[in-house]
Order: sequence, then C-alpha cells, then structure tokens
Amino acid sequence: MPVVECHVTDMGVDGLGVARVDEKVVFVEGGMPGDRAQVQIYRNKGRYAQGRVVELLEPSSHRVSPVCQHFGTCGGCKWQNMDYPTQLVYKTKQVHDALTRIGGLSLEGVHAEPALPAPAIYRFRNKLEFTFTERRWLTREELLQSQEQSVTIDAPTHGFPGTGLGFHLSGRFERILHIETCYLMDEVADLIRNTFYCQAVAMNLSFYSIRSRQGYLRNLMLRNTVDGQWMVLLSVSEDKPEILLPYLEALRPHLPQVDQWLYTVNTKANDSLEGLEIQVHQGQNRLTETLDGLRFGISATSFFQTNPRQALALYRLALDWCALQGDELVYDLYTGTGSIALFLARHAAKVIGIEYVEAAVEDARRNAEANGICNTEFYAGDMARLLNEDFYSVHGRPNVVVVDPPRAGMHADVVQMLLKSNAERIVYVSCNAATQARDLQALNELYRLERFRPVDLFPQTAHIENIALLIRR
Repeated sequence: MPVVECHVTDMGVDGLGVARVDEKVVFVEGGMPGDRAQVQIYRNKGRYAQGRVVELLEPSSHRVSPVCQHFGTCGGCKWQNMDYPTQLVYKTKQVHDALTRIGGLSLEGVHAEPALPAPAIYRFRNKLEFTFTERRWLTREELLQSQEQSVTIDAPTHGFPGTGLGFHLSGRFERILHIETCYLMDEVADLIRNTFYCQAVAMNLSFYSIRSRQGYLRNLMLRNTVDGQWMVLLSVSEDKPEILLPYLEALRPHLPQVDQWLYTVNTKANDSLEGLEIQVHQGQNRLTETLDGLRFGISATSFFQTNPRQALALYRLALDWCALQGDELVYDLYTGTGSIALFLARHAAKVIGIEYVEAAVEDARRNAEANGICNTEFYAGDMARLLNEDFYSVHGRPNVVVVDPPRAGMHADVVQMLLKSNAERIVYVSCNAATQARDLQALNELYRLERFRPVDLFPQTAHIENIALLIRR
C-alpha cells in the first residue's frame, strides 16, 4: 500500500481528517487540521482515497495527549487527542456544512450560535454496555509481552490473557477489547466492571464466544443517575441458577454501590435485549433520575439521554425556543419516555406526545403520573400513519411542535403533515445534522429557519446534536 505525505487542512465525515494529494481528496484516520504526516493509503477510489497516519512529521498545534490507555485501539473516543475548543469548532462547522450543502439553506439572517460545550468532557455517560469474550483482542504491546513470556494466547478459555470484558472494536464486531479504565462513565463503573471480570476468573466461569456461541457470561450493562444510583444487568447464555446465583452473591459484598441487581437469559444469536425477560435478583428494575425538579423512572431497557447534565441544557433550550405563554397546544413527536414533553407541560395548556415504541410510551405515562402532571397525553404508533388529518381533527392542530427523530430523520409523510399543521413554531432536535438538513429543506416551503445551535452531548467524538427553530412564514 502506498505511503504519501499529506497536509491535513480540515475535518470531514465520521471525524476523519481531510487532505489533498494531487487534487484528490484523502480522508485520513488519525489526522487533524495542522498535521503534516506520512499517510498509508488503504483504499483508492476514483474521486477520493482513504488512509491512516503512519508517521507524524509536524503535529498539529491542536493535538493533546489522550488520557485513555485504550485510545487508538478502542475507537470509541476518536477525538480524544484533539483539544476541546477545537472539537467544538469542527462540530459547529459540521452543522453549518450540512445545512448549507445538504439542505441548500441560506444562513443569511439566521441566528447561528456556536456549539454549546458540555459541562464535563469525561465521565459524563449514564449507561455503558460491555461484552464478555473467551478470546479477547490483544494489542500489539500485549502480544509482544505474551511472546516474551512464552504464553500461548489462543489456548486459554479462562483467565488472562484469553478472556476479557470490554468493547467491540470499531468495524470488527467479533473482536472484543478488554477494558481496564474507561473515561466515559464515573469511576465506579471501572470498579464494577473489573470486579465482575475478576470474580468470574476466580470462579472459573466460562466466557461467551460470538463465533461458536458457547460459554456462559455474555454481556454486562451499567446504568447510573446523577445522584449516584447504580444498576447492573448481567446477560447469560443459559438458565443455570446454580452458576448464576453464587456468582452474584459473591459479587454483592464487594459492590455496595450497586442498588439494583438484574439479570436476563439470552439464547439469541445477537446481544439485543429486545424480547428478553428482565429478572430482578436484588432491588428493583428502576432507577430514578431527577432533572430540574422532574423525576424520570428508568428501567433496564428504557431509553434516556446518556449525558443527563447536557440533556438538561438541551431541554431548557428547547423550552426557551418554544416561547410558551401557557395556553398552547404542543405536539412532541418522537417523544420517547416523555422527557421533553414533561418539561414543556409545566408551561403549556396541553402536550401530546407520539412515539413508535409502546414500552417508552408506558414509561412516559408513568413519569407524568409520578410528577403529578395531568395535561399530557401519550400515543404509541407508527408516526407516519398515526399523525394524519383524523388525528388533527380529534386532538386539535398544534400551536408549537417539537420533533426529536432518530438518526434517519422524519418520514416524508410526517414532514407533509407538519406542513399542514398550522403550527407557528417548530423546534427540531436532531442527532444527525445531515438528515435534519434534508428535512429543513422540505419544510422551508412554509417554515423559515430562525436560529440553530449545536449541542455537544458526546465530547471526544465527532457526534453532535443540533437544535433548530423554525417560524411559520
């Protein structure tokens, strides 16, 4: 594979550096603006090429030392070697580029704010999922160490260095990197994960193999709240209480921080929790997160924003841009567990939430009841089918609409029903600036973009949320 010298000048898709070599665009893994580097080209297309940095000749002034020992192998925090102010600059640029290039929107006269920085750039997540493996991925350093010690790395099925508990490598689902320290979650998460791993090794328990579908321990999910409640959910491959119960009982004295102990038996080929029965070993299947005086019940399978402190800032921004006076009918589309809807309900006459996932709607209703909020209604169904003229006839046309769709954005039929809604304002929250730009272009017929602001919920990555305010023309 050829090696070329590149000067990285920009950041592009998926957080890759952008350079030009002989008029061809090169997307550079591990590159950032200001780098001059030797880049190995591993894919050469007609209009562009992809490569990775093999030697830094002149490092960018924006480079910092990554804090994580797993950086460069894990792949979860690819911008950890970029200073945070620069991360925000390129996240803001990512949104601008999407709106103008994909959406074809003019930003003249639009109030465009820089990305809202996160209050914490490490240990901000409230949920992580780890995978047990009978044959972990060894880094180059570990491989050399094993060879020096004459250790056979393929033979062990129990204990170091064969087994592991960690993350799937980016782009290589069958490979699991054993994690010792992860800076995405509170330090208690490291203690819990490492205790689960060491206790399993001490008890000679078998770890699951994705390829052979053999082994007992499969996955470990950790959830916590801002005030320090903790939940663990252990997935095992077989219903063997004679193995499971002694393992959990051996763990509990070492982990008094954990309030809720859950487990499930997963005999499927994939790790999804969908359709699985969650069993309670100790405590209950519920955490309670409190944001701005509102209490949200979170079960093991509930969706909730993974950066709750920054989510609170996002919700407050959405509330501000809705400009509610107290007499409005508000629609909250893709409401999830009703977090935004409940924020708005305290300032509106009525809020109607619509969500595809029925379990999430049940959570939303419970959350409304737990907070004594009586002016909300939640409906479950396919958004493109449920939101129609009949729905407007029964429930009324909204004054304000808030939408927070998945990465794919809104269905074209939903966009058309928004155009027919007569709403004065639409507040569009998005986790994908590209699909948001596409939807804003379609809405531009009747709604002009008034303002937008990127909101950084995921520091150390290229991911960015964006909130946009649309005003009826």
